[in-house]
Amino acid sequence: MPLTISEIFYSVQGEGLLTGMPSVFIRTSGCNLRCTWCDTPYTSWRPEGERWEIPQILAEAEALVGRAPSRYAVLTGGEPMLFPEAVELTMALRAAGFHITVETAGTVYQPVACDLMSISPKLANSTPHHDAVWGPRHERLRIQPEVLGRLQRDFACQWKFVLAAPEDLAEVEAVLAQLPERPAPGQVLLMPEGRSGAEINERSLAMVEVAKQSGYRLSTRLHVYLWGDKRGV
Repeated sequence: MPLTISEIFYSVQGEGLLTGMPSVFIRTSGCNLRCTWCDTPYTSWRPEGERWEIPQILAEAEALVGRAPSRYAVLTGGEPMLFPEAVELTMALRAAGFHITVETAGTVYQPVACDLMSISPKLANSTPHHDAVWGPRHERLRIQPEVLGRLQRDFACQWKFVLAAPEDLAEVEAVLAQLPERPAPGQVLLMPEGRSGAEINERSLAMVEVAKQSGYRLSTRLHVYLWGDKRGV
C-alpha cells in the first residue's frame, strides 16, 4: 500500500542524540495534531504530498545514500505512526541495512522496525488556542500516557520536549512521571522553540540553567542554524 510522502532528502540530523549524523529523511504527510509553532505545516495544517509505493521509497533512499558508509534513515512527518504502511516501510529499510529513527509525538502506536524511537510529547505551549476546532482536539490528544508507556517498553527511546520558557520544565516532569520507567537524564532532551538561529540562541541561553539544574540534555536544532526555516534540508 502507498504512503503519502511530502519529501525525501539526504541531509544531517539536526536534533537529538544523533545530531550531525548524515541521514535520509522520509517525511510522511498527515498529522493528528496541530501545533501552533509547527515547523512543517505542509504536513499538518496544509498537508501536501504524493503517493509513493514502498519499493519506490526504498529505491529513492538507496539512491540518495549512494556509496556513503553510513546508512541512517529518519521516518518523520507529520506523524508517521498514523499509517500502518509505516510498518512495511521500516521493515524494508531494516532489510536494506539502514539504522532507523522514527520521529513521533507519541500519540499513536505501530509495531514498526526502529533502532531509535524519537518521542516528542507536546506540551501545553503547542496548543493552538486560536483555532476553535483544532484547539480542543489537539489539547485532548497531545498526551497519551498508555501509548507513551508502550513505546518505552518496546523501543530504545529518546524524549524530546520543545520548551518555550524555563517554566515549561514543570510539565516535562509531569509527563515523565507518568511513564512506566524514569528515563535516564541523558535520554531527555530540552529543545528551545524557534524558527531561526537567533531565536533558538536566545531561548537556549535561558534554558542553560534549566538543563544544569535538571540534569537533562540541552538540544540544539543544527539544521535551523545552518539553513534557517527551509524545506528539504
